[in-house]
Amino acid sequence: MMNDENYYNSDITCEEWHKHFAQDDRHLSGIRFARRIRLPRICGLAAMFFPIAGALVIQAPPGEWWLILVGWAFVWPHLAWQRACRSADPRDSEILNLKVDAIIAGIWIGLMGASVLPSAALVMMIGMNMMGAGGIRLFIAGMVLTVLSSMVTLQLCATPLTWANSPLETGLALPVIVLYPLLFAWISYLTAIRLAEHKLRLEKMSTRDGMTGVFNRRHWEMLLHTAFDTCRRNQSPATMLIIDIDHFKSINDTWGHDVGDEAIIAVTRQIQLTLRAGDIIGRFGGDEFAVIMGGTPAESAIAAMSRVHERLKSLTLPNAPQVRLRISVGIAPWTPAFGHYREWLKAADVALYKAKNAGRNRTEVAA
Repeated sequence: MMNDENYYNSDITCEEWHKHFAQDDRHLSGIRFARRIRLPRICGLAAMFFPIAGALVIQAPPGEWWLILVGWAFVWPHLAWQRACRSADPRDSEILNLKVDAIIAGIWIGLMGASVLPSAALVMMIGMNMMGAGGIRLFIAGMVLTVLSSMVTLQLCATPLTWANSPLETGLALPVIVLYPLLFAWISYLTAIRLAEHKLRLEKMSTRDGMTGVFNRRHWEMLLHTAFDTCRRNQSPATMLIIDIDHFKSINDTWGHDVGDEAIIAVTRQIQLTLRAGDIIGRFGGDEFAVIMGGTPAESAIAAMSRVHERLKSLTLPNAPQVRLRISVGIAPWTPAFGHYREWLKAADVALYKAKNAGRNRTEVAA
């Protein structure tokens, strides 16, 4: 994959650009997927060492199997993580790791002679990991691999089946059966919390203006449509305002875009401080804002804007104290004569231009 310097210096097409970032997203998603499985595997295999060892004591396999058990329980989880991280496709590598887990689990079941409680704990752990990672299809695939590898191991090693459990096997397996689902549930809970937070961030990004935090134009127009329908259905009063910063282009040209951004944020804060929490504020354009004041007649909206005008008289910008911010406001109360919400919007826009043409720094109401 290209590094950033080569990427920006190369002659690259738009399709290659999107492909580059799509690959990055897929890789990061795969890393997160592997990280989510890492802790359950580390804890689960380490915990399973003891019930498996308790069962193997009875079967007395050759000594090399004990070394393999130690490696599987305490080394393999870290190797699996490194293998997924270093892979070009971490998700596919982690799915393969899970299938390896299922095969090795079947081998231990075969070596234990299918000892009931340790085998049940092992199947439970592998099954939960499979189901949590890939749903029913991966779960079935994992269970098939486990059953096949256990049957092959039983045949090759001629291990006698052991249906009865010793007190040692029971005492070592029961804690795993009880505690591992709790660990898995806790990790699932943390994942759900992170996903919910991520969803909220995405929702905010899709509905809010990044600079000011008020609604962006697309979402604000959706809310306007809803407010318009409410007014028509209930015949309830509402007033729309369109607010424009006077001579904003001159501020940008004279003081730079940083000061222009300060001006936009400052005006936004004054509007928010003056209006009610339920009033719907949106950034309608570069230096233009729109507000829906539900249940409010034009007179109340005019009074609110008078307070904003007064606040701005004493407001100074940190990086340009010489700049005096002024606004022009167009107000349009809802009337049954509006057949579409865009007619309401047009009326407020006409009132705004009326305020500009009358000398700016004022509020005008639609006729």
